[in-house]
Amino acid sequence: MGLWDKIQKDVRKGIDEGVAAVRKGATVAVEKAEELAEEGKRRYKIFELKQKVQSNFTELGGKIYDLASKGAKDLMLDSKVKSTITGIKKLELQIAKLENISAKKGASRSKTKAKAKRK
Repeated sequence: MGLWDKIQKDVRKGIDEGVAAVRKGATVAVEKAEELAEEGKRRYKIFELKQKVQSNFTELGGKIYDLASKGAKDLMLDSKVKSTITGIKKLELQIAKLENISAKKGASRSKTKAKAKRK
C-alpha cells in the first residue's frame, strides 16, 4: 500500500467518524429540543392553571362579600361558594401533578448532566 492509499484511507476514516459524530449530535439535539418543548408546554399549562386559580379566588371573594353584605350567617353553606372552592382544589391538584412531573424531569436531567461531567 502506497502513501497515497494510506492518506486516502485515513481521510475516509476521518470523514466517516466525523459524519457519525454529527449524526449522533443531531440526534441528541433533536431529543433535547423535544424535551425542552414538552417542558415549555408543561410550564405554560401550569401558568394557565394558576391564572384560573387566581380568577376563582377573585370570584370567591366577590361571592363571599355579596353574601356577607346580605347578612348571610354561614357563608360556607352556600352552594356557589362550595363549588368554587371545589374547583380551586381541583386546579391546585392539576398544578401539583404538573409541577411534580417537571421536578422529576429536572432531577433526571441533573443526574444526566452530572454523569456527563464525570466522563
